[in-house]
Amino acid sequence: MIKPELKVKPIKDGTVIDHITANKSLYVMRILGLPDGESNVSLAINVSSSDGGKKDIVKIENRELDNDELDQIALISPNATINIIREYEIISKAQVTLRDELESIIKCINPKCISNTPEPIKSKFYVIKKDPLLLRCHYCERIINEEEINKQF
Repeated sequence: MIKPELKVKPIKDGTVIDHITANKSLYVMRILGLPDGESNVSLAINVSSSDGGKKDIVKIENRELDNDELDQIALISPNATINIIREYEIISKAQVTLRDELESIIKCINPKCISNTPEPIKSKFYVIKKDPLLLRCHYCERIINEEEINKQF
């Protein structure tokens, strides 16, 4: 007996975030403020990948991501790919990139850091290691790891 295969409906226009690290798509949804009551979103969690591993996928109709959102996704899932869809066709495909300096994306976990005072100071971090992810605060030099970063999303 042949089992029917469930398929997710293609989107006409919007963004598909593919190759999200398995079980991290809910972080991506939080970064994007989804669900928002208006956007049509499809979510696949822990699905088989062509490389034999597992991945998550998020499809969002009628929305393209801004640079801050892409930077945050790169922190959570550095191998994610962003596909821009128009008229059911992929017009652009790119892998997210983790920049060497990150500004105003996450907060320093040091409560005494100057970036956590009422002063209007933007947080700033340097990537010191990508795998496993380690960041250093520009102001207090506190090192934060991937687990501490994930807690902010």
